[in-house]
Amino acid sequence: MTARLVECIPNFSEGRRTEVLDAIQAAIAAVPGVHILDRHSDHDHNRSVLTFACPVDQAVPAALAGISKAAELINLELHQGEHPRIGAADVVPFVPLGETTMEECVALARELGRRVGQELGIPVYLYEAAAQRPDRTNLEDIRRGEYEQLKQTIGSDPDREPDFGPKRLGPAGATVIGARKPLIAYNVYLTTGDVEIAKQVARAVRQSSGGLRHVKALGLLVEGRAQVSMNLTDHARTPIHRAVELIRREAKRFGGAIHHSELVGLAPQASLIEAAGWYLQLDGLQPDQILENRLYTAAAAAPSLTDRLAAATPTPGGGSAAAYAGAMAAALVAMVCNLTQGREKFASVETEIVALVGQAEDDRARLEQLLQDDTTAYNGV
Repeated sequence: MTARLVECIPNFSEGRRTEVLDAIQAAIAAVPGVHILDRHSDHDHNRSVLTFACPVDQAVPAALAGISKAAELINLELHQGEHPRIGAADVVPFVPLGETTMEECVALARELGRRVGQELGIPVYLYEAAAQRPDRTNLEDIRRGEYEQLKQTIGSDPDREPDFGPKRLGPAGATVIGARKPLIAYNVYLTTGDVEIAKQVARAVRQSSGGLRHVKALGLLVEGRAQVSMNLTDHARTPIHRAVELIRREAKRFGGAIHHSELVGLAPQASLIEAAGWYLQLDGLQPDQILENRLYTAAAAAPSLTDRLAAATPTPGGGSAAAYAGAMAAALVAMVCNLTQGREKFASVETEIVALVGQAEDDRARLEQLLQDDTTAYNGV
């Protein structure tokens, strides 16, 4: 039975110290079943977005490990960056994948919030679908005034009282945890260094000031260039190309244009197919017309080796099965060696471990080729 999966996209207030981000990523990846999908860092924002997927029952331990490591290594008292923030692990959303429901993600968010508050002593605010108060649905409302203002008001203003954890801020700040639909983080750079133009364009684009629905936008100065930083919260209703074209039109009013854009983290494939179809005027473009999609579908439909062994055909047979068993054994050797690499107690034999990994990978590749060769030879006879 296939495990039910969830995606988690924690945002950390660090985009400059690689060693800190490596430590946070390693803490998350150490939880069994976690697959790190992407890591995006921005120096001027001083912020990183890490994306991982895992079985539902591993999501809270993985996210908790990342928040704990971030609290240990990131000090908000010393943090400076363009992006708004209130915490070291600033925002941690869960997104349902496959058959996983939004209700399950809400339960994960609330369980994580409880544990972060109790075990780490970090104030937690719940947002989006997990919010327990209507005024905390929107992230920007919770984060208004940022760390500096929240530090002054969290203990005295009832409206700033956290959902979990203490009514005080330490160097790790607070964490916003929630459940939401897939979000597209997309930045557009303009052909100007005037940040006021970016702010004017952002005001025209974002929903909260009368722009496009399901779009949040800020005008920032990044790498000496004006940037419109966007979150598209429902690409099916407001697609990427519609937001980009509005930015293009608004920038033109100020004598500017789009210089380039960037995708932060990952985006649903459907959103990019829709944008390609719009710009190319391929009104009838279908996902299965994309070569890689067709190949993926074919590969997914292909029978597994065990299915082929069980079939009423002479191949693959015993030789292929033996080669496959050997390949799996070599893979296990590589796994054990990889788990020991970099650990202090094995430092004296690090060279031998590295060599053994290489040998195991060579053996695995050779045995996998022999699997195919056995079938080919038998069919030839």
